[in-house]
Amino acid sequence: MLEQSHEFGRELRRRRLAAELSLEQLSKLVHYSKGQLSKVERGLKRPTPELARLCDTQLTAGGALAGLVPNQAPAALGVPDPHQDGEVWLMRLGKNGSSSFQQMDRRQVIAAGASSFLAMGVDGIRLSAEAGGMSLVDASRALFVQFRQLGQAAGPGAVLPPLIAQTHSLEQLASRCGARARRELLVLASRYAEYTGWMAQESGNDEAALWWTDRAVALATAGEDRGLATYGLVRRALISLFRGDVGQAVELAEAAQASDAPPRIRGLAAQKLAQSHAVAGDHTSCMHSLDQARELLALDAREQDAPVIGTSQLTDVVSMFTGWCLYELGRPQQAAETLDQETAKLPQHALRSRSRYGVRTALAHATAGEIDHACELTRGLLDTIGLVHSATIGTDLRRLARVLGRHPRNPSVRSLSPDLSAVLTTTTT
Repeated sequence: MLEQSHEFGRELRRRRLAAELSLEQLSKLVHYSKGQLSKVERGLKRPTPELARLCDTQLTAGGALAGLVPNQAPAALGVPDPHQDGEVWLMRLGKNGSSSFQQMDRRQVIAAGASSFLAMGVDGIRLSAEAGGMSLVDASRALFVQFRQLGQAAGPGAVLPPLIAQTHSLEQLASRCGARARRELLVLASRYAEYTGWMAQESGNDEAALWWTDRAVALATAGEDRGLATYGLVRRALISLFRGDVGQAVELAEAAQASDAPPRIRGLAAQKLAQSHAVAGDHTSCMHSLDQARELLALDAREQDAPVIGTSQLTDVVSMFTGWCLYELGRPQQAAETLDQETAKLPQHALRSRSRYGVRTALAHATAGEIDHACELTRGLLDTIGLVHSATIGTDLRRLARVLGRHPRNPSVRSLSPDLSAVLTTTTT
């Protein structure tokens, strides 16, 4: 790390002098203090990937500076096999509203004296494929839409228990239906499992998120939906990206984009690939992937009554993610302008989406030096951030707090700090 810091510091100083910029001039361009940049140049302070990208952009280094401070990939997660025979998931619900899930095999359950759980399947449920004029698939699909709406306004703890129970029920009911209904139920169960994985990620449990993503792939494959099975690669790419493993995110997104999946799946893969390239500081590849994403998503011809795959709250997915990519590429002012336009289009009821993209917008403004405006935006988001309780939003909120922390004497920062710290505490608990 120390050697890397010295190497970056030397290169930063060389390029700064070549551009005929003083430390003070560069500090104003990247909105870091002169003292911080001086320590980075002398190798006394380790540069962050964000600072490296900002300096790279301002000194037109073409990725040379950003490449010296790559994101550190975390250790690989150990993920349980979703196809493991004899597997049982126990759900514990506390009187105080708490809940937890534990993976066990059947022998452990019986040994623990909890064999009654094994009987809680669907053997006693006698539902036909058609009931009261509405098919079981239609009813479950309508329920899924309600779960997604609930997920926009509540924390993962309120959504995960019924999602997991419904996924299990659909999987079991599929085994008792005819071929056509079985395929439809398995595909729908895979959608439930995929969304369960997203809520698990929102709760901060990456291992469970990967487990449920793999479960979704297995169910989609059993239901002969290759497109939805491929979407599992896109979801895994997102998990890898949030964990800082950019190389794996690129590999997974490229595999999904090169598949024969429907245009929407490949478009979402291209979008994820663009995000990965942005984090890696590759502007050209990022913009190319965004163009591909827009072209593919324009070809989307899904059934109107089918649940949308991916986000359903954004009117222009590519434009929103273009704004975020610009931020990662060290262009916070351009990012803020784009994100301002797109966040204004979000529906009022989509609290989770408004919190997520609102924090990213505030972060872009703060990094661009617009501290007062960033604080104003953040204050308006704190209540909803605490409500939806998102680990991924918390990641961006901590980044925002670090940027604001570089301006401790700013009155807006001082006023916001106690409330921001309180919300940060709840999002990491």
